[in-house]
Amino acid sequence: MQQPHIFTVFGLNTEVRQVLEQGFGSIWLVGEISNFAAPGSGHWYFTLKDERAQIKAAMFRNANQRVKIRPQHGMQVLVRAKLTVYEPRGDYQLIIEHMEDAGAGLLQQKYEQLKAKLQSEGLFAPEHKQPLPETIKKVGVITSPTGAAVRDILAVLKRRDPSIEVIIYPSSVQGQAATGELLNMLQRAVMRNEVDVLIMARGGGSLEDLWCFNDEQLAYALHSCPLPTISAVGHEVDFTICDFVADVRAPTPSAAAELVSRDQRETLARIQHLSHRVEQAWTRHYRQQHQYHAHLSQRLQQQHPQRQLQQNGQRLDELAMRTQNAMQRSLQQAKSNQIQLHSRLSNVHPERRITPLKQQQQQLQQRLSLAMQQLLKQQQQRFQSLTQGLHMVSPLQTIERGYAVVRKGDGSLVRSPKQLTQGEAFQVKVAEGEFTATKTE
Repeated sequence: MQQPHIFTVFGLNTEVRQVLEQGFGSIWLVGEISNFAAPGSGHWYFTLKDERAQIKAAMFRNANQRVKIRPQHGMQVLVRAKLTVYEPRGDYQLIIEHMEDAGAGLLQQKYEQLKAKLQSEGLFAPEHKQPLPETIKKVGVITSPTGAAVRDILAVLKRRDPSIEVIIYPSSVQGQAATGELLNMLQRAVMRNEVDVLIMARGGGSLEDLWCFNDEQLAYALHSCPLPTISAVGHEVDFTICDFVADVRAPTPSAAAELVSRDQRETLARIQHLSHRVEQAWTRHYRQQHQYHAHLSQRLQQQHPQRQLQQNGQRLDELAMRTQNAMQRSLQQAKSNQIQLHSRLSNVHPERRITPLKQQQQQLQQRLSLAMQQLLKQQQQRFQSLTQGLHMVSPLQTIERGYAVVRKGDGSLVRSPKQLTQGEAFQVKVAEGEFTATKTE
């Protein structure tokens, strides 16, 4: 049987992190901020949640410095993030790369999604775009009849080529009803087929103001329009879906009027040619850079030390916050203990106990002295009694009364004359000394 692969906990978390990062890549997510924390390191830590779930998130300093909003508890945000695992704790979390307010962000995301979809379907392809006609006698303008855009177009055409006839197809250019009106006017212009070129125009505004020009159905209708079309919506920095789908994009309504003027035909042809070449070059460059970036990103995920630095930074912030909380708790506990000890010390102050203890010590010393004297007297009496008893049974006392102790030469006692042989010497101890004697018979 094949031996099973045994993971360490850290090894398993690393494997899970790699699977999540490679499987998901960058994702967009909308949610509500809670538990927001911004420690001194400059990193942000918070939780993204909705009514059913939540997920931890971190946004490091090098990314959050570019955020235009200040995150707050309860704020709805749209984020671009990478899904990962914080390996030391095994927490599944997001590393935020971009953050914006959810309202404008969702609208922008919807715009980008529609743009990507239509581009993949070929609606923006240069080969599908019609060139403007060499001779332009009638110009159709879909716009508000009372707006600044139509006034600018009429003023430019009057100044550059008064012979050009202008037909206005009136429509709202802002609000919920504008999309339907723009679509109806476009269909009416196609049905009448009375103009040489059709301009869709509006002045500048926010993304919300220009949103009616980002409609999917309007884009399809503009793409299938048999008339050459010019999109002149917003200012030069404003881009709508109509700008990408139309045959020509003019940065302003006045610029659109200049494009259809007769003295601009050669310039327009050159601009279209150069624009086509630039777009092709940019497309090639973008594809090459995208492939190169994807290759570097893959290598970076495996080798770049920033991931470890980010995790270490997050771990350091976590430990710093835990240390700070622990120190605060310890300080509060120490203050509480100090108050309790001070109260107890006041109740058991030594000055209150010294005087009675001194009196008790004097009494005990007196009792000890008396007890020692009495014990010594008892021991002396007992010693005298024992001495007298020992003296009464002592062999020396017997010798004092005239008796003697007889020992053989080997030191053994002689209790009978039979123990001694004829002429054998023996020792005799009397009260005042010893002497040697010999048995004669």
